[in-house]
Amino acid sequence: MTFRGRHWIAFWLVALLAALWLVIARQTAALNAARALTDLREQRASLEGRRAELERRVRIAESRSVLLPRARKLGLRLPADTEIILIPAPPSQPPERPF
Repeated sequence: MTFRGRHWIAFWLVALLAALWLVIARQTAALNAARALTDLREQRASLEGRRAELERRVRIAESRSVLLPRARKLGLRLPADTEIILIPAPPSQPPERPF
């Protein structure tokens, strides 16, 4: 069986349509990936902003101006610069051996 002119035209038409379909599929996949990347970048920016806000709140909570009034309410005092307090460590217990 030999291909006649109309068979060749049909063959090349199908080949062209397949190639065009592959191009469209790749373009669609690329657009979906770009959308996902944009969403992830927005989410990252939001999370970085939240992290910065939380770090700011921690710095404020650790500041002397916040801790000293709270310590005074609990009856604690600020030690002098020359004051050294040694806190003994509890004695270490040997690990128990299972029988």
